[in-house]
Amino acid sequence: MRSLLLLPAIDLRGGRCVRLERGDPSREKRYDDDPVARARAFVGAGARALHVVDLDGAFGAGENQAALRAICAAVDVPVQTGGGVRTAADVRARIEAGAAAVVLGTVLVEEPEAARAIAAEFGERIVAGIDARGDRVATRGWQHDAGVSRDDLVRDVAAWGVRRIVYTEIARDGMGSGYDVAALAAVAALAPVRVTASGGAKTLADLTALRDGTPANVDAAIVGRALYEGTLDLAAALATLT
Repeated sequence: MRSLLLLPAIDLRGGRCVRLERGDPSREKRYDDDPVARARAFVGAGARALHVVDLDGAFGAGENQAALRAICAAVDVPVQTGGGVRTAADVRARIEAGAAAVVLGTVLVEEPEAARAIAAEFGERIVAGIDARGDRVATRGWQHDAGVSRDDLVRDVAAWGVRRIVYTEIARDGMGSGYDVAALAAVAALAPVRVTASGGAKTLADLTALRDGTPANVDAAIVGRALYEGTLDLAAALATLT
C-alpha cells in the first residue's frame, strides 16, 4: 500500500498561527502565539516536512519573514513555504530564510512569463500552488477569480518544467469536510506532475480516502485545522500513512 507524506500546516498572520475558513480573512481562528513551538511539536510527533504559509504576504498586508526564519532554524526537516511570492527576489529571500521549497501562486496567472523564468532558475525548489473553486483558479489570497481554467494552468506549469503542484479546492479548505478526491484525481491525470493535496482533512479516514481514491502521483497531503483541533492525531496518521 502506498504512503502519503503528511505536511502539517502553519499559517502565519501577524506572527501567529491561525486558520481561515475557505480562505476568508474575516473568518479567522487563532491557535498559537508561538509558531516555533508549534513547528517543534509537529516534528517531535514525527512530521518529516512542514508547510508554512505567509497569509499577510498573500493578502498584500506585510510579511512574516522573521517567523519563517525562526521556524526553519528550529527544525531539522524541509520547510515548504508560500504566500505572497511574486518575484525571483521573493524566492531567494525565502530560501535564504531556510526554506527548502517555495510555492508560487498568483504570479503563475498574473505574470506567467516571470513565473516560467523563476521555475527555470530554481528548478525543483519551485512548487506551483493552484487554488480553485471548481475549475476556476483564484488568486491574491483566494480573493480574486482569475478567469483561468484550473486544467489549463496545470498543463501550463507542467510544460514549464514544474514537477510538483499543491492543489487546493477552496470550498473544502478549513471546513473539515474531507478532500475533494474526485477533483484531485482529475488534476493528477492531467500532466506528469506530483500532487500535494490541500484543503479539508478532518480525520484519518479523510486521509485514507485520499490515498485510496487517487493515482499514485498524489503522494503528499497538507493537514492543518484537524491537528490544531485534535480531530486528527499526527503520530497515528503518520503510522498509518508513511
